[in-house]
Amino acid sequence: MQKVHQTGDITLVPDVSVELVVNSIEDSKKPIVAAVEGLALGGGLELALGCHARVAAPKAQLGLPELTLGIIPGFGGTQRLPRLVGLPKALDMMLTSKPITSEEGQKLGLIDAIVSSEELLKVSRQWALEIADRRKPWVRSLHRTDKLGSLSEAREVLSTARQHVKKTAPHLPQQQACLDVIEHGIVHGGYSGVLRESEVFKKLVLSETAKGLIHVFFAQRTISKVPGVTDVGLKPRNVRKAAIIGGGLMGSGIATALLLGNIRVILKEVNSEYLQKGLKTIEGNIRSLVTRGKLSKQKGDGALSLLKGVLDYNEFKDVDLVIEAVIEKLSLKQEIFSDLEKICPPHCILATNTSTIDLNNIGEKINAQDRLIGAHFFSPAHIMPLLEIVRTNKTSAQVILDLLTVGKIIKKSSVVVGNCTGFAVNRTFFPYAQSAHLLANLGVDVFRIDRLISNFGLPMGPFQLQDLSGYGVAVAVGKEFSSAFPDRTLQTPLVDLMIKSGRNGKNNGKGYYTYEKGSKPKPDLSVLPIIEESRRLSNLMPSGKALSVTDQEIVEMILFPVVNEACRVLEEGVVIRASDLDIASVLGMSFPSYRGGIVFWADLVGANHIYNSLQKWTQLYGNFYKPSRYLEERATKGIPLSAPASSNSRSQARL
Repeated sequence: MQKVHQTGDITLVPDVSVELVVNSIEDSKKPIVAAVEGLALGGGLELALGCHARVAAPKAQLGLPELTLGIIPGFGGTQRLPRLVGLPKALDMMLTSKPITSEEGQKLGLIDAIVSSEELLKVSRQWALEIADRRKPWVRSLHRTDKLGSLSEAREVLSTARQHVKKTAPHLPQQQACLDVIEHGIVHGGYSGVLRESEVFKKLVLSETAKGLIHVFFAQRTISKVPGVTDVGLKPRNVRKAAIIGGGLMGSGIATALLLGNIRVILKEVNSEYLQKGLKTIEGNIRSLVTRGKLSKQKGDGALSLLKGVLDYNEFKDVDLVIEAVIEKLSLKQEIFSDLEKICPPHCILATNTSTIDLNNIGEKINAQDRLIGAHFFSPAHIMPLLEIVRTNKTSAQVILDLLTVGKIIKKSSVVVGNCTGFAVNRTFFPYAQSAHLLANLGVDVFRIDRLISNFGLPMGPFQLQDLSGYGVAVAVGKEFSSAFPDRTLQTPLVDLMIKSGRNGKNNGKGYYTYEKGSKPKPDLSVLPIIEESRRLSNLMPSGKALSVTDQEIVEMILFPVVNEACRVLEEGVVIRASDLDIASVLGMSFPSYRGGIVFWADLVGANHIYNSLQKWTQLYGNFYKPSRYLEERATKGIPLSAPASSNSRSQARL
């Protein structure tokens, strides 16, 4: 499929469905039995469905996860699975992409027998011989209708599924397409369904959704390859005991993630009140996972037994890893690392969870700079899947490899990035809130902006996001970026005015939205006079009138500056490859995965259009929109933004 995307040539997809599964297997004159062990996902299961019987080893995984890639099962799965397990279960398996075990498959009628691995081939061969002797049924799944129910029942089940999909996946065409193809087969017969499935499958392979999701699939598997670290024969060292400094929201979230990975955790705080609060938060995190059925009570208790709270450094003598998660205050962080260097063993990894401060400044006063590394988690740290591993030009390859391994143990997707203000994700997205504020000061309705960004596919718009993270964070982060990139930061009075009026977003229930327990955030119209005041102070509106813009222009004015900053991140080599920034934007900022990540999406839109738009806005609104050199070069030469930079550029992520 990747080859098809590179060439646009759909004939590269072989006709497996009719030629192989129908003609050679299902309609064969000899009985064919599938022996299933381990994973039968996607094409593997579809091949088995075309056989005349299925014998499986215990705990085999059976599923059709194609919809997660923007396509539908293409080798007959949409037709045979409903005929073997019934329509409701088949829909559930395809629409959620969740696999089932062979044990569940046997109850549903998908698997005919379960036998031990050792017996699997012997029993399967015997089964085929017994079909030939007419002692076992010779079943062609495509011809069965006994589990489909009446046409009116099937249509009712499909109609309910359609309503559900409309609500939960409005941006994903493959979901409705899957339901259409299943219905076609129920109405016109299995073989006609297989032909329609093949036709729709080929169309979907070429859709932008499939291109985006398949790109993300490969990008996620590439991030673990770090030149000079994972390819030089180093062996990761065990991290058995870790210490976290600071039990606030981030510290307690990180501690929770480590405990769930079976790593012993020492939590240090400055006084017993803060310590108790931190320990309680961790306990609450784990109990909530147990209550929601994501974790067994036994595992939850086991995780909590690995936790210990302390008020001094006595327990730090044998830790393998320390993660500092205190407030973003440079002098405090420097003091902590000076202490750690004296107390911790010489192999201990010294990590900071800073989200914006340059690591070279944090480690300025220590000697062990080869052990200093950034472990930037995203909030809430035990739930968000991304870990940014930040290396300086002195961090040793061994320490990076060890932290990559910890990331794997605690089920995070780790992206290795270079050291700069904001690293990869926060740096790329710092213009996001700023451009939203610029539009608000130009007279565009803030609730319209949020609605359009949500429709684009982000979980919420920039103003609701600011409510969620709190205005204190916006002010602190704003200061970091305006001192690092003064040429392209916007000063806007809106956040200060919000704080002055006693608002702090979700924290105190009052922001751009009102927050009440048990109900969705509602736009707070009493915020409009504050926004008016901000417009008056900014004095940006052309001749005092609100800017007239289309919906598409609003989305572009907010996201193109993000693409522009992504270009600078690529040019400076802050990430190893463009696809690393794509996966980081999807996992760290919830950029919609079906759009393939920020750089991939920008290439679909076209560098030329982005460059011309930014040029136009620079003339109207100033340097905030000024196109970067990288973007200008790529747009004028017609080179994709994601194409690797010329070999002479310095990559910080690879140093």
